[in-house]
Amino acid sequence: MSGQHKKTSIIGSGAVMAAGTVVSRASGFVRSALLAAALGPALHADLFNIANTIPNMLYILLAGGIFNAVLVPQLVRAMKNDPDGGNAYIDRIITLAAVFLGFVTVALVIFAPAVMSIFLDASFDDPALAEQRQSLIDFARFCLPQVFFYGMFVLLGQVLNSRGSFGPMMWAPIANNVLSVGVLVAYLVLHGKADDVCGPYTTSQELLLGIGSTLGIVAQLLILIPYLRSAGVRYRPRFDWRGTGLGRTFHLGLWTVLFVIVNQIAYTVVVRLASSGTASAAAGACGGVGAADTGTGYTVYSSAFLLIMVPHAIVTVSLATAVLPTLSRFAADDKRRDLGRTLASTMRTALTLVIPFAVLLPLIAGDLGNIVWGWGAAADLVDNYTPSLALFAPGLLFFTVHYFMLRGFYALERTRTVFFIQCAVSATNIALAFLLVGRTDAAFTSPALVLAYSGAYLLGAFLSYVVLRRALGSLDTHTTLRFVVRTVIAALIAAVAARGVWELIVAVLGEDHGKVVSLLLLGGACVADVVVFLVLARFMHIREANELVAVVARRIPGLKRR
Repeated sequence: MSGQHKKTSIIGSGAVMAAGTVVSRASGFVRSALLAAALGPALHADLFNIANTIPNMLYILLAGGIFNAVLVPQLVRAMKNDPDGGNAYIDRIITLAAVFLGFVTVALVIFAPAVMSIFLDASFDDPALAEQRQSLIDFARFCLPQVFFYGMFVLLGQVLNSRGSFGPMMWAPIANNVLSVGVLVAYLVLHGKADDVCGPYTTSQELLLGIGSTLGIVAQLLILIPYLRSAGVRYRPRFDWRGTGLGRTFHLGLWTVLFVIVNQIAYTVVVRLASSGTASAAAGACGGVGAADTGTGYTVYSSAFLLIMVPHAIVTVSLATAVLPTLSRFAADDKRRDLGRTLASTMRTALTLVIPFAVLLPLIAGDLGNIVWGWGAAADLVDNYTPSLALFAPGLLFFTVHYFMLRGFYALERTRTVFFIQCAVSATNIALAFLLVGRTDAAFTSPALVLAYSGAYLLGAFLSYVVLRRALGSLDTHTTLRFVVRTVIAALIAAVAARGVWELIVAVLGEDHGKVVSLLLLGGACVADVVVFLVLARFMHIREANELVAVVARRIPGLKRR
């Protein structure tokens, strides 16, 4: 298979996953808007969102590193080298994961108060917040079973990926979002929007939101099961774990687990500091939707983060997931230069979309936030989202480069190197977070944490690129630098054109940013940005952009005949 054909195949596989992610993220936007409308952006929302986020953090801490990074290369090796095509290996790893995750999940539910105290700022110990703290613990008991279902979902999804079935794992979260939307609609019908954006929850509210959220994760796991059979997986429980090759997986996974521990320590600090933004404000004077100093905390930070990660999920994760088996085969055959060229080329394809988005984002952050979150209980405080959303733009670029470099290390099975790089990233994130949050007030807690994130991944991108380039001998650095310069220039010109369209619409319709005006501003700016960028990409010979357009065109009925 030629290099160009391989790249087209990778982009095509990525496009299948990206399509699922687009639909998933679109339904996720509806869920995010309903959450903001029902719960607001302050402490009341933090109580649920923190409890509903911790299970995902704990799953990643306990098993996510092995499942996401180490398992695919090992599955590829088992399929290639084992007489049964890796079937026994799959049976053993699924059985072991189910036993481990089941035991841990039960323990987490039992010790929920102690678990949650790790993630909460000391402000929650204030007697004035006793009811709020109890609501958060109640939510945790309903949500912590998600650890088991998150783990099994990702494990089964990676089994499918190793067999070339990339779509189901990307499409399955849609079921979770649809169910979550139904739960939130029911919540709004039964309970209405929050009148007190800092208050606790009733028992019926906790039951509906907590159990509904967990059922969504169960649904996305169950959807994968029929696809496993179609991929030839006939699971049978196996407990003969010793002497069967699992030791190599867990030896490689040891460094990945340490990597995840370091990463989650940093994120735990972020959650604690973020929770201080709304909790300290609530303990003082937060009493209503109109409060001016409700603070920006975890809900604002995590909501902005999830939105900024949309291009990452659609483009970067899809392409990186599609290319990892190819990188693993190059590594197994000791074709390091091929590995480097393929990785660099795939990263440039992702940056073709990420760079223009990051450049445009600060210009549209206010209108984007208004469309997504400016509803119901969050309507009066929607401007709280704008600074965090705009400041995440550079962090997205740095994280994209770092993310691709880690795929190269995983293909080489150099998980120890990844661990040490992540130590530097996490230490930087923690230090900057404490420094910046300590120098601001509750209203700017979230933007301070965003700046800390960007600074940490600037370092991470630099370190991971330099170390991997040395390991591979080449990462097409000169080609990538020329690409970045041309793409940034095109993105800046496109953003200027988008701003011009934005100003024109404002001149015609006025400064009132209601939903309709915000939608027109957002649509006009984005269309202008995309059109100008694609025109410039053709004239400036940005090959990656033109290849991406060609692949997409071939997959749209009617276009490939033109």
